[in-house]
Amino acid sequence: MRNSIMSAASDPNLLIGQFAAGGLLLAAFWRLIVWVRDAPVTPDPWDAAVAEKLAEPETPEACPHCSTPQSPSAWFCPHCGRAVGPYNNLMPYVQVFSEGEVFRNGVTAQFRNRTLVITGFLLITLSINPVFALIYLFVLLPHLRHAPDQAKPEEQLTAR
Repeated sequence: MRNSIMSAASDPNLLIGQFAAGGLLLAAFWRLIVWVRDAPVTPDPWDAAVAEKLAEPETPEACPHCSTPQSPSAWFCPHCGRAVGPYNNLMPYVQVFSEGEVFRNGVTAQFRNRTLVITGFLLITLSINPVFALIYLFVLLPHLRHAPDQAKPEEQLTAR
């Protein structure tokens, strides 16, 4: 690198060539900025048919667990009691119920026995209070060995 700089300083043709290449790069960069700035702006990325469908009233929300239709102001499903709503994981009071569902699913073995899910349960367990984490791990670990599909149908009905 140092040799190329030293040789460019000693040879004026190389110095002029480097200035020319730098000037071409700056001109190309400026043309790119002008091209992006002057690009036509389209207000909507869809046609009139899609806009009409979007203007129609929305379908009612449904519980992600039991698919029961929910009212827009519902916080809990009247059928299964799970936390529902557009912001239930963001609101401090309702977030506790969502976290409780996750912990309850781990203890009752109502989850997919996959590596990522098991890793998530272990990381969540380690992030809670250490005293309760040991108790939760003691109850969770037996369920990690058995897939939920292998349970007897009678056990699945009583778990709910």
